[in-house]
Amino acid sequence: MTILAVEGGAKLDALPVRNSAANSLKVYFRLVLSSLKSQLQYRASFALMALGQFMTTIIEFIAIWALFDRFGNLQGWTIGEVSLFYGIIHCSFAVAEAFSRGFDVFPGMVKSGAFDTVLTRPRSTVLQLLGAEFQLMRIGRFLQGVLIFYIGASRLSVDWNAWRIALVLFAALGGVCLFSGLFVLFATAAFWTTEALEIFNTMTYGGVEASQFPMTIYKPWFRVFFTVVVPLATINYFPLHAILGRTDPLQSGFEFQCFSPAIGIVFLLVALQVWKLGVRRYCSTGS
Repeated sequence: MTILAVEGGAKLDALPVRNSAANSLKVYFRLVLSSLKSQLQYRASFALMALGQFMTTIIEFIAIWALFDRFGNLQGWTIGEVSLFYGIIHCSFAVAEAFSRGFDVFPGMVKSGAFDTVLTRPRSTVLQLLGAEFQLMRIGRFLQGVLIFYIGASRLSVDWNAWRIALVLFAALGGVCLFSGLFVLFATAAFWTTEALEIFNTMTYGGVEASQFPMTIYKPWFRVFFTVVVPLATINYFPLHAILGRTDPLQSGFEFQCFSPAIGIVFLLVALQVWKLGVRRYCSTGS
C-alpha cells in the first residue's frame, strides 16, 4: 500500500486534490464545525460537562487559596502572583486539550487499525486528527483560568500596559503549542508501543499541576526537567518575572523572559517532525 507513505514523500498522482494551505484550512474548519454540531445536539449535556470542567478546576484553586490563607505566602510569592501562574497554565492547557483531543485518543486508533483509514485520505494526518474531535466543553476550564487570572491581576499593583498584555497572550500561545506538542509526542509513541504510556500524563496533567507554582519551590533536578526537557517554565515562570518586575533567583535576563514562550512554539514544531518519523514507521495492523 504505497498510499501509506503519503507523509513520507510519496505522491498520489491518481488522486488530484488541491492541497494548498487555504484549501486544507477550509477542510479543517469543516471538520471542526461538524464536531461542534454533534456536541451541541444535546445542549444540556454539553452545558453540564462544561460546568463540570469549571467546578473541578475551581475546587483545585480553593485548595491553593486555603494554603495561602493559612501561611500567607510561598517563598515570598503571594496568592495574587500565584493566581497568574494558575490562570496562564490552565487557559493554555484547556485550549490545547480542546484542539488536540484527536492525538490524545490516537493510541486506540493504532490498536484498532483505524489509523489506516486516515492514511488513505489525501490529506495531512495532522490536520485530520486535529479536526477529528474538537472538545468545546474545555471552555469550562478555560473560563475558570481567565477568572482566576483576572482576580489575581486585580490584587496586584501592576500597570497592565500593552506590552504586558501582549506578553501574557504570547505566554498563553506558547503554552498551547507546548501542550499540543506533548500530545503529539504522546500519540507518536504509540507507533512503537501500541498501548498508551501513562508516563506522558506526568508531563501533561502532572505538568499543569507543577506549573501552577513558581519553579523555585521545587528541587533543582525537578526545575531542570521542567525547564530543559519539558520546558513548562518558559511559558509562565520566566514571562511572569518580566511582567511582575521580579528578580529571578535562576538568574534569567529580561530579554529571555520576554521571548521564552517562543520555546513552546519550537517544541511543537520539533514534535511534528517526530510525528512524521512515526508515520513512516507505521506498518498497519494487517486487519
